[in-house]
Amino acid sequence: MSRSTVNRVLLGVVGVLLLVTGLLVLAGGLDLYARLGVDLPDRWPLAAPDRPVVSAASRTRWVDESWWWPAVIAGLALLVAGAAWWLFGQLRRSGPATIVLPTPGASGLRLRLRTRALEEALETGTVVLPEVERVSVRLLRGSGRPRLRAAVRLTPGGEPAELVEHFETGPRSDARSSLGLAELPAELRMRVRAAKPAAAAGRGGRRRRSRVE
Repeated sequence: MSRSTVNRVLLGVVGVLLLVTGLLVLAGGLDLYARLGVDLPDRWPLAAPDRPVVSAASRTRWVDESWWWPAVIAGLALLVAGAAWWLFGQLRRSGPATIVLPTPGASGLRLRLRTRALEEALETGTVVLPEVERVSVRLLRGSGRPRLRAAVRLTPGGEPAELVEHFETGPRSDARSSLGLAELPAELRMRVRAAKPAAAAGRGGRRRRSRVE
């Protein structure tokens, strides 16, 4: 699962929880339950404007237990650590933000290209290849040199071997020449979509992985 997908899922879950909590607080603060004649359980929170969110009995139920405060502190510590880990993951990028382009014959001139611009160019050059339906390309930094990672979905009946050949002589070769690199390792993750949607939902298509050095 990609980082953007995880972010969307987490933000969606948090948004739904906040929305439900806000609606409960609003309904209790406006005394909508009494106005609408809705009978609520005795332990239902926010049933009336003068009713606290957490009752005094609930707040002090386990205070005298020896495990209570260590459990609260550990839970809060885990929450803060998880939030810090998520924030660090958003700020960290697995590859360089920019890459330096060669400028032969122009001494003193230094050109920098945004990594995302190069990735978009590679995606554009790959998606037009025969039998390619969808593609996502990332430029990563590994072992002191950049490398490519591409996820490609082929149309039903697509041949991965042909894609590897076209990718090698097309987008990868162009990127290597533009960057002035002798080598540009690449990893292709290929998936062939099944011909029938029902079969594709059950099997998820054929997956193949290929490394090109």
